[in-house]
Amino acid sequence: MRGFLTRLLHRARRRRHLAIWSVGLAVIALVIAAAYSPFSPLDRLNLLVFDTYQKLRPRPPTESAVVVIDIDDESIRQLGQWPWPRTVMASIIDRLTAEGVAAIGLDIVFSEPDRTSPSLAVAQLQSQGFQVSHPGPTEDLDHDKVLAASFARGPVVAGLVLSEGVDTPPPQPMAGFAFAGDNPSQYLPAFPGSVRNLPILDAAAPGIGVFSFPPAEDGVVRRIPLLSRYGDNLYPALSIETLRIAQGASTVIARSTGASGEFDTGQPGMTALKVGDLEIPTGPDGRIWVYYAADQTSPVIPVHKLLDPSDAEVRSTVEGRIALIGTSAVGLRDLVATPLRAGYPGVLVHAEMIDQIINQEFLTRPDWAEGLEIFAAIVLGLVVLAFLPWLPTWANILIAATALAISIGGGWFAFASHSLLLSPILPAQTSLLVFGVASGIRLLLSESESRYIRSAFSHYLSPHMVEQLVHNPDALVLGGENRELTILFCDIRSFTTISETMEPTQLTVFLNNFLTPMTNVLMEREATIDKYIGDAIMAFWNAPLDVPDHRQKACEGVLAMMAALEELNKTLEKPVKIGVGLNTGICCVGNLGSRQRFDYSAIGDSVNLGSRIEGLTKQYGLSNLMADSTASGVEGLAILEIDKVMVVGRDEATSLYTMLGGRERAAAADFAELKTLHDSFLAAYRSSRFPDAAAELARLQESAPTELEKVYAEYRRRVEAYLVSPPPPDWDGSYRAEHK
Repeated sequence: MRGFLTRLLHRARRRRHLAIWSVGLAVIALVIAAAYSPFSPLDRLNLLVFDTYQKLRPRPPTESAVVVIDIDDESIRQLGQWPWPRTVMASIIDRLTAEGVAAIGLDIVFSEPDRTSPSLAVAQLQSQGFQVSHPGPTEDLDHDKVLAASFARGPVVAGLVLSEGVDTPPPQPMAGFAFAGDNPSQYLPAFPGSVRNLPILDAAAPGIGVFSFPPAEDGVVRRIPLLSRYGDNLYPALSIETLRIAQGASTVIARSTGASGEFDTGQPGMTALKVGDLEIPTGPDGRIWVYYAADQTSPVIPVHKLLDPSDAEVRSTVEGRIALIGTSAVGLRDLVATPLRAGYPGVLVHAEMIDQIINQEFLTRPDWAEGLEIFAAIVLGLVVLAFLPWLPTWANILIAATALAISIGGGWFAFASHSLLLSPILPAQTSLLVFGVASGIRLLLSESESRYIRSAFSHYLSPHMVEQLVHNPDALVLGGENRELTILFCDIRSFTTISETMEPTQLTVFLNNFLTPMTNVLMEREATIDKYIGDAIMAFWNAPLDVPDHRQKACEGVLAMMAALEELNKTLEKPVKIGVGLNTGICCVGNLGSRQRFDYSAIGDSVNLGSRIEGLTKQYGLSNLMADSTASGVEGLAILEIDKVMVVGRDEATSLYTMLGGRERAAAADFAELKTLHDSFLAAYRSSRFPDAAAELARLQESAPTELEKVYAEYRRRVEAYLVSPPPPDWDGSYRAEHK
C-alpha cells in the first residue's frame, strides 16, 4: 500500500496541474449535484439571502390603496369578548359600505352559527315548552341572516381557508376564469378540504377569496399563491378577489406556458395572472413573492373608532380604498413572521400584496434563475481553478475573494436594479470549495514535491539551494536540459599508494574525513555535488538553480578547498595533495540513469574536458588548472596563464590557467612582477623566439614561487628541445598532451 501511494504521489507530482484540475472539476460537479439533493440546505440558505435583500432594500413606501380595519385589543375591551355578535360585524360592513369603500376583504371565516342569535334562544325556549312571541321580523332574530344581508349590500369578499387537515368542500367560487395556455387546474396542487363560512354568508357575498398562508418550514411568510385549487375549481387569493371586486371585473385571466408569446418549456406552469387592468407575474406554481415595505403603509382604523359615529375622519380615510378586516389582537393569534418582522398581523400581509400589485412593484425569481446560478457557479469555479496551479497563494486568495465578491455583488445588483431574486450561495459556495479543496491538493502535492526534492538533492546541494528548489520547483527541469555549467573535478594525488598502506576501515575513515570538508566548502558556494568516484569529486555550478557568477563561485570554491585541505593535513601523519580541474561550457544536465535508478548529473564534451584538465595538474605539478572559458569570467584573483594544450582526444587547443591565490595575492606587488615576467616569457615562447624565451625563463626560475617549479622545468625541457629542433613555421605555441 505504501509503495502504491508513493507511486501515486509521484505521478501526481509529475502531473500536478492535471491533478489539481481534475479535483477542482470534481468539486464543481459534486457541489452542484449536492446542492439539489433532497437533503441540501440550499433552498433555506437562498431564502435567508432573499430576506436579507428585503431588509437592506425594502419596498419604497407609497400612498396605500388599502385601509385595515383592526380588531385590536382595545376594541375587544370596549365591544366585549370575541367572537362578537354577527350584528356587530354587520355594523362594521354597513359603515364601510356607506362610506364608499371600493371593496371589503374579510381576513376572517365565520364557520359556525352565531351563538348570540335570539333565534337560537327562542328555539331553545320553545323546545322546553315556553311560548315566545316577537313583534318584529323574524330575520332580525338570526344574526347570521343579518350579516348575510350586509354581505349582499356591500362589495364584500368572504374569507376562505384551504387546508390539508380538513375535508369540508369549499363553496363554489364567485370569480370567473379565463385561460391563456394550459388550464392551471392541470398543474396547481390541490387541497383536500376547507374551512368555510356558513353557506348563507358565502352565498350572499359577491366574492370569495382564500386568506390562508401556505405553511413554510421556518414559518416565515414569503410567497403566497394567487390561485388555489380544490378539485377542478380555482379560488383566487383574498388580494386578487378584492382587486376584482374593486375594479368591477367578473373574470380573472391566468396565463400559462404554451400561451401565445410565452416560451413553452415542456413543463406546464403559470407565468402571469390578470385581474381587471392589473397584471401580476407569477412563478410556475402561481405564487408571488411578497415585497414588504420598511414601514407600515396602510392606514389602520381600530373597530371601536370605526363604529364611533362622532369620528369625522373615518370617511376621508376609507373612501375609495379597499378595506381589509382582520385582527392584531395577540389572543386571536393571527400574527405571522415576515422577512422584516417577527410578529406581523396577517391582514397587513394581504394589504402589502394589494399595494405592490397596484403599484406594480414585484419581486421575481424567473424560471431561468436556477440555471443562471448553476452557470455562474461553473464559470466562477473554473476561473478560480484556472489560475490556481500557476499563481502564488496570495494571488489565488485574491481571485477567490473576487469570485466571492462577484457572486454577492451580482445577486445584490440584480435585486437592487431589477428586483430579481438571484442567490449568490451556489456560485460563492462553489468558488470557495474549489479554492479550498484544490488548494489543499496543491499543498499536498507541493509537500510531496518538497519532500521529493529534499530527498533527491540534499546529498549534493547545500541546504540553502535545496530550500530554493523547494520554493521554486519549476526551476528543476527533470529529464535533461542544456545549460552552461562550470564543472569541477578533484582528485587526491597518489591515492593508490596511500590506499595500499591502509586497512579498508582506515581507508573509509580517511576518505570520509577528506570528502566531508571538501563537500562542505563546495556546497557553501552553491555547488551541486554530482558524484563521488572513489577519492574523486565531480561537482558543477549553475544547475539545477541559476548561479549567475558561477565561474567566480567555482574559483572561490577551489581556493576554499585548498584552505580546508591545509587544515586537514594538520591532522594527518603524511600530508596529501589534490589536483582540481575547472572548465565551463554547455552540458546536458538532469535526472539521468535508468528507470530503476537515476541521479541528477551532467554529461557532455565540456565535462570530459574538465576531467582531462584535472589530469594535467599532475604533469604541471599544480594544485589547480582551469580552461580559458572559466578564467575569462573571473575577476580579482591571482590567475596566471600556464599553457595551450590539446588534450587527449581533442585537436583543438585549450588555454589553461592556474590560481596562485585570492584577492590579497592578486594585489601583491610580487605577483604583479611575476605576472609581467611570466607573460613576457609566454609571448617569446609562442612567437618562436626561443633564445629570448630561454633568458626570460632563467629569470623566472630564479624568482618563481615553489608551486611553479615543475611548470618552468617543463618549459625548460621544451625550449632546449626547440633550440635544437625548432617547431614548424605555423606553430602557435600549443602543446599536445600524451596522457589523460
